Amino acid sequence: MTDDERNLALQALQEIARHERECGERYGEVVAELKELRNLTTKHAERWERLAWLVIGTVLSTGIVAWSKLL
Repeated sequence: MTDDERNLALQALQEIARHERECGERYGEVVAELKELRNLTTKHAERWERLAWLVIGTVLSTGIVAWSKLL
């Protein structure tokens, strides 16, 4: 192996290491962002579920009262 080949191989290894480091950092950022999105989605779903139960309860209560008035 000549010095040029060895230097080229070392340069390639350094580039691979740099690329791995950058990808690792990006992966960590993406995982953190996905966890935050999951938390936000869960909170959003809970809020809409409460609203849905409120609407269902109101409709049922109104229906029961209207039905009892008709009897």
